[in-house]
Amino acid sequence: MTLSANPSLYQINTRVILGEISQSLDRRASLDDIPDEYLDRIARFGFDWVWLLGIWQTGMVAREISRTREEWQAEIHECLPDVTDDDISGSPFAVQDYSVHEEFGGDKALARIRERLKERGFKLLLDFVPNHTAPDHHWVSEHPEYYIQGDGGDLEREPNNYCEVETGAGKLVLAHGRDPYFPGWADTLQLNYRHPGFRQAIHDELSRIAARCDGVRCDMAMLVLPDIFQQTWGDASHPPDTEPDDTPFWPDAIEQIRGEHPDFVFMAEVYWDLETVLQEQGFDYTYDKKLYDHLTAQDASKAKAILFGDSSYLRRSSHFLENHDEPRASSTFPPEVHQAAAVVSFLIPGLRFFHEGQIKGRKVKVSMHVGRRQSEPTDPGVMDFYIRLLECLSRDEANNGEWQVLECHQAWDDNDTWDQFIAFSWLGENRQRMLVTVNYGSIPGQCYVKLPLGDLEGRRFLLRDLMSESWFEREGDEMRAGGLYLELPPWGYHVFELEPSD
Repeated sequence: MTLSANPSLYQINTRVILGEISQSLDRRASLDDIPDEYLDRIARFGFDWVWLLGIWQTGMVAREISRTREEWQAEIHECLPDVTDDDISGSPFAVQDYSVHEEFGGDKALARIRERLKERGFKLLLDFVPNHTAPDHHWVSEHPEYYIQGDGGDLEREPNNYCEVETGAGKLVLAHGRDPYFPGWADTLQLNYRHPGFRQAIHDELSRIAARCDGVRCDMAMLVLPDIFQQTWGDASHPPDTEPDDTPFWPDAIEQIRGEHPDFVFMAEVYWDLETVLQEQGFDYTYDKKLYDHLTAQDASKAKAILFGDSSYLRRSSHFLENHDEPRASSTFPPEVHQAAAVVSFLIPGLRFFHEGQIKGRKVKVSMHVGRRQSEPTDPGVMDFYIRLLECLSRDEANNGEWQVLECHQAWDDNDTWDQFIAFSWLGENRQRMLVTVNYGSIPGQCYVKLPLGDLEGRRFLLRDLMSESWFEREGDEMRAGGLYLELPPWGYHVFELEPSD
């Protein structure tokens, strides 16, 4: 199966979806109970990948911590005011074992839904959580040396970062998983990437995962980079009586998996300007949080700086307006800004990353600690917009064409609104043209867009807006010489199909 050079991904919160199916069936649903109609609907939207978030086995220890941790209760009650203990399933990132959750039907059910996805042209993405495990992972009893260890002094000084755990070597003080800027995640234990024996064990675990899917999204992938890891853990990460392994983990791990599965895809959740580092270490795609932040801040200049930057970086970036960590786009962006931001984010090169519920205009961000969500009505305006946008994404030029960011120029003296405009084009193999123009600003704007297309002279063109019923006719000589004149309202946009009308 040949995938798009700029594929699209659909993220599903597996626990929530199975919970909703369970209610309709009046029994616990497994992956086998996800209806064919549900998968067919995703296929009609034109997605290439499906990410089943949170399918791995989690345990009662992490679940009980989720139920009792006071600082997590506010988030839980905000998203689900009528929450009960049964709704709190524990975080799917507190993995007890990389086998499919027994409540979801186990590994055989995963194999069956993978085949159903394949029949519809989908690739399957699953989670890999490299930084930590659940407190009741079997390594705690069998290999406590795989974890960052502390002592009574660490526990007394940093009670949020350490805990006392019963292990196969007796009671030990082990560290919670964390990043260097926040307290530890209380439902996890931190793995030690400087321990040579652990390195082989985690390679084997990743190999087991790769045999059951087509790609992995690696949670907080930058945390295991050697300099970040030592910055976070310092001397505590030096394994006793062992020479530490300080080689980068990802290049070897990715090379090993690609040796077993040549087309396997790695996507990194990554922040702190470390995206390029992980791309260089072998990741196919890295989160593009920088573009997301600029679009959220309504900063056209900074967003354009990314588009005018390294095009190879863009093509290996995962562009999104929401995911399970970020607030819902329909609650973050005012409606007109939401549409403008989506046109920019999803029509540039790279992986187009959509979150289940985004297309329907859901506004409530679901806590990762619960398996149920509030009922929300579909927003017909949001739904209609995304259906049109996904139709644009399904066009060949937007999938496999040649992309070019375009320069915008002042329409007349003392008119600075040209700087609000973002414009780019796609050119397909058969000369299909798509021109995207956005006034990413809060006031009306005017500009000229330079069109460096080679066959405009002596022809007249029809510009048909694929996102509305609008159309215009323009002379090719005029567009080539002075540029295409645009006048757009605040947050206005066009996605033009250019066709010769002569």
